[in-house]
Amino acid sequence: MAELKNSLVNGKSAASIAIQDRGVSYGQGVFETLRVTQGRPLLWDEHLQRLLNGCKRLQIPVDGLQHLLYDDLQQLPAADHAVVKIIVTAGSGGRGYMMPADVQPTRILQQLPLPVYYGNPALQGIRARWCDLQLACAPALAGIKHLNRLEQVLARAEWNDPAVQEGIVCGADGYLAEGTMSNLFLVYDGKLLTPDLSRYGIAGIMRNYLIELAANVGINTEIGRYTRTDLLAADEVFFCNSLIGVWPLAQLDDQTFIPGPVTRRLQVLLKENYC
Repeated sequence: MAELKNSLVNGKSAASIAIQDRGVSYGQGVFETLRVTQGRPLLWDEHLQRLLNGCKRLQIPVDGLQHLLYDDLQQLPAADHAVVKIIVTAGSGGRGYMMPADVQPTRILQQLPLPVYYGNPALQGIRARWCDLQLACAPALAGIKHLNRLEQVLARAEWNDPAVQEGIVCGADGYLAEGTMSNLFLVYDGKLLTPDLSRYGIAGIMRNYLIELAANVGINTEIGRYTRTDLLAADEVFFCNSLIGVWPLAQLDDQTFIPGPVTRRLQVLLKENYC
């Protein structure tokens, strides 16, 4: 019953959807994962805007969707600290890939406990590895947090060691892209560098928020095409997403990194403004 209470489908308690749903059949849908603190979904406006933009690019109607999702959120149990996952699909219907004339989106909300991570990654930093998988260049889908996450699933399947907490993925063109579950930043001479994600990957909400926080205190960010060599030569490296905040890189294969002053300053700013 607890699972049912924490799960909504189209505004009603449920734990399943129609097997004909286009999100299941074709991955035609988008999702957002939000952190909840003191009952408040953090960076809600930013997550909502990305979800609506993704829906539009996948031809999922958004009329009235913002208000429906807000009402759905109010139905979830109050929580001091939690995770809310929101999925919107193109609903059921249509023949094969052809969409129905009247698309009725499916809204799915699920509230979950915050994940528990090995050790103290924010303080001590984490071990990471290079992934063999490379992200396909797909500008038509880049930036959409769509339901086909097969590249991320396969990249994460490359290791089972619980002490390795993230994998670094490059694009098919050989340039740095992101972590399997996070965005990636390098620090050079006090400046932030983060990969260009216009051809693959997702520019995360936390990535954008950190760029804004950094600019407010005079730390500049450069978005560009960077290589493995650039990463290995960086003064600092860190990962980020809406759940983990900022995790410094401490070890990558045989090379060690020290969580540096820029990373620590951003962690403090995040604690003051986000959590």
